[in-house]
Amino acid sequence: MSETPVITIDIVSDVVCPWCIIGYKKLEKAMQQFEGKARFELAWHAFELNPGMPPEGQDINEHMAQKYGATPEQSKTNRDRLRSAGSDLDFEFSYHENMRMVNTFDAHRLLHWAGEMGQQTALKLALFKAHFTDGKDVSDHKSLIAIASSVGLNEKRARDLLSTDMFAAEVRAVEAEWQDRFITGVPAFIFNKKFMVPGAQDSDTFANIIENKLLAKAA
Repeated sequence: MSETPVITIDIVSDVVCPWCIIGYKKLEKAMQQFEGKARFELAWHAFELNPGMPPEGQDINEHMAQKYGATPEQSKTNRDRLRSAGSDLDFEFSYHENMRMVNTFDAHRLLHWAGEMGQQTALKLALFKAHFTDGKDVSDHKSLIAIASSVGLNEKRARDLLSTDMFAAEVRAVEAEWQDRFITGVPAFIFNKKFMVPGAQDSDTFANIIENKLLAKAA
């Protein structure tokens, strides 16, 4: 009896990117179709949408206008679209008037550590929920420690990590590596180190790649 093939998926994303969680939820639906047919190994890689964001963050409406030229009406339309897409995928977007775009570098340092602990996906999903659903500040150390603890990571180690520059160099190196590979927007999904799929594609698109480009070659 042949072994169940293993498919690796590298996901380049940021925790304040709404299309990153939508893309993941669509990928999740696709992976569920192959239960018993394939095993999936996921790794999340750092990408900062706003690497120059100051510690105090920025009002989200101001940010959208400044970065994308979006009017308040356009921003509202986009948020309504995200709420609808999230609802279809069992994920809640709870945008509120005082929401801020924040710096995510420390969150990525925690995620690097979580990868070593085998808890990376759990922490990533908890960070998405904290930011988009619960309205938490995912740049605030107290919030980050609580989020890490909620998925079973050691609270003291999380606090110690955030109080130093631990994994800062590693995260910078990861960011530079993907930029060198011409990843300029997220999410990006790389299957078996070969097939890069940009954006939050439909579940069927992901399923077709798994079935026809990966499993067919493994057969």
